[in-house]
Amino acid sequence: MKRLAAMTLAIAAVFSILTACSSNTSGAKAKDDQTLVIGIDDAFAPMGFRDENNKIVGFDIDLAKAAAKKMGMTAKIQPIEWKTKESELSSGRIDLIWNGYTITDERKKKVLFTKPYLKNAQVVVTKKDSDVTKLADLEGKVVGLQAQSSAADALNANPIKSKVKEVTEFGDNVMALNDLKSGRLDAVVIDEVVIDYYMTKQKDTFKVLDESLAPEEYGVGVKKGNEELLNKLQKALDEMNEDGTAADISNKWFGEDKVLK
Repeated sequence: MKRLAAMTLAIAAVFSILTACSSNTSGAKAKDDQTLVIGIDDAFAPMGFRDENNKIVGFDIDLAKAAAKKMGMTAKIQPIEWKTKESELSSGRIDLIWNGYTITDERKKKVLFTKPYLKNAQVVVTKKDSDVTKLADLEGKVVGLQAQSSAADALNANPIKSKVKEVTEFGDNVMALNDLKSGRLDAVVIDEVVIDYYMTKQKDTFKVLDESLAPEEYGVGVKKGNEELLNKLQKALDEMNEDGTAADISNKWFGEDKVLK
């Protein structure tokens, strides 16, 4: 009888602990509702990248943090494999894709987009002394680009793609530019805003062709079906345009107001 009573007390104690843990978990989840997890490519300067102190900084980082604050939330910046960005979003591991994310018809089938907030284009960069001066010169050349990026879409949509000798995909743009610098590539297809940033630091290393492959616009990706978050985010972005917050962030990173109104 005493053994049964002891077992009953032990079970009751375990149940009490589990109940407390469950209560704490619920509390933590409620707290997490105030956190906006933002998936980024942390090697995509100047939109989102690691500085010399390994701190994640950039135009989109500042914009995301300011928007989250407007929404009464806290931004948690989460580096991800860029090629798995839509999977990360649909699984719920991140709330937003926000790092130079180009709006395309194909991506619209997978995610919801905010209104465009920045213009961009896919351009071709070569070494300064390269004999490639126009798109037609890419015939027979080895071209690099970031995997699962809009650079690939832009190149595939251009007739020159069928004449390119080889296309090499990389995990990020930094790796592609390093291979270009070392001579393993003849050219790299890359976002204009990205190469413009690198050109300020390595203007004697690279050159950008005058012809661009495709104009495009950046937007923030939200999970399909989450119109509530989309509308709340868009309201914050609109307010930042009106009160000058977005313009201040743009001037900090680009030296001018490039944000679309």
